[in-house]
Amino acid sequence: MTDSSVTRNLTLDSRDEAVILFGPRDAYLRTLREGLGVKVVARGDLIQIEGSAAAAEQAERAFQQLRQLLRKQGKLTVEDVRTVIDVVRGAGDKGGNVTMMESGRGLRARTDGQGRYVQALRSHDVVICSGPAGSGKTYLAVGWAVGLLRSGAVKKIVLVRPAVEAGERLGFLPGDLVAKISPYLRPLFDALAEIMDAETVKKYMENDIIEILPLAYMRGRTLNNSVIILDEGQNATPTQMKMFLTRMGLNSKIVVTGDPTQTDLPKTIKSGLADALQRLKDVEGLAIVHLDQVDIVRNPLVTRIVKAYEDESPRGKRTSS
Repeated sequence: MTDSSVTRNLTLDSRDEAVILFGPRDAYLRTLREGLGVKVVARGDLIQIEGSAAAAEQAERAFQQLRQLLRKQGKLTVEDVRTVIDVVRGAGDKGGNVTMMESGRGLRARTDGQGRYVQALRSHDVVICSGPAGSGKTYLAVGWAVGLLRSGAVKKIVLVRPAVEAGERLGFLPGDLVAKISPYLRPLFDALAEIMDAETVKKYMENDIIEILPLAYMRGRTLNNSVIILDEGQNATPTQMKMFLTRMGLNSKIVVTGDPTQTDLPKTIKSGLADALQRLKDVEGLAIVHLDQVDIVRNPLVTRIVKAYEDESPRGKRTSS
């Protein structure tokens, strides 16, 4: 080891985990070594990483991301390895700006997991993202859609949410149907309001360039030249999820976000998001991204709250996302 090199040690859960991380005939390991310019030595369940301080740090992040993917997917591909390398080598910006915010700041991924998500959005026509509250899954998707609209790549944004009763009853809410469903759509308005000025949002909605509507209103439509985002996808049924995913027309992109552990559906009804994550995992051209507690970018207390609820029960009451 030279004077400018450092060594980082990473302990895995088992030797079996190391075998999968390194890939067939150590193919993934070679890709990591060459892509990040580090030396990696494995001794049982211990990985020793040697290289410059920056390269060693990137390699450790890459292994942690691959371990997260392995836990969620049960397997790894060479494309997973290449994507993770691209993200950790992103010069600290995790993939660059997604779009400009109304405040003048750039909206960008702030964790490696979010970086993988942004890369998936840029390279796939259909992206399904699962993750806990505060992990940025909806916010980044809306920002990315606004960026495409501003650049002229698409002509329309459609933001959709299931109007599922989360402890309240629509019938008891005041007002007409629009007033009754507004609380369900409020988080999408809030995300837009931080990215675009209010007058622009109002003008776009009046001219049908941006639509925000309940999932049930999507039936029978085919949308061309559009970005279509389904938020809170865990509250769609499998039938509704199929209906939504087949709304995509020419030159359109679809994003589904949600947390399969936080469904408000009756226990007898399977979540459409959970069903899609399993059913569509091997569909070519479709990307599935799993975010985790480490990707939560709200107040650090949110991470601890999410963990406390997840530790208590795999199916808790819904938290806002």
